[in-house]
Amino acid sequence: MFALVEQYQCRVFGLCYRMLGNRVDAEDVTQETFLRIFRSLHRWDTNRDFLPWLFAIAGNRCRTLLAKRAHHTHFQLIDNLVSESLGSSNEADNGYDLGEEIQLALAQLKDNHRLAFILFHEQQLSYNEIARSMDCPVGTVKTWIHRARKELAGWLARRNPELGKQNVLQSI
Repeated sequence: MFALVEQYQCRVFGLCYRMLGNRVDAEDVTQETFLRIFRSLHRWDTNRDFLPWLFAIAGNRCRTLLAKRAHHTHFQLIDNLVSESLGSSNEADNGYDLGEEIQLALAQLKDNHRLAFILFHEQQLSYNEIARSMDCPVGTVKTWIHRARKELAGWLARRNPELGKQNVLQSI
């Protein structure tokens, strides 16, 4: 069991961190994901790929936490971070960080769009694997990823006019 955690811990944590935007929450959800895996391993269909199943559990745990957060209005923190981090009009002098902007933009996406985007771009799962992981049609996954890209590009272009002059989608 330890080998399983060792092999997949970084990838699960990466997914959780991108979904939740908070290191402590991501660590907690990563741990909770592996606990669920261990409890449910006997139910896993060995004819199916393991990774989509693992990411489905991690994504579900993240969505559960996000739903709890919504009741406590934690997303006001994101608005505060945006105003504080980019308060001046010159982002280059203000330590502009594209990675931070993408993280903020990801936090604005619908949960399903964010999860599909992260599984595709960061975890490099195929559309089919994502569809199995999220229990939805492949066409839906493609739509969610396309919409996530479009929303992220719009967010980045609005936040940094210099990026608007470039092809923002290449940055993502």
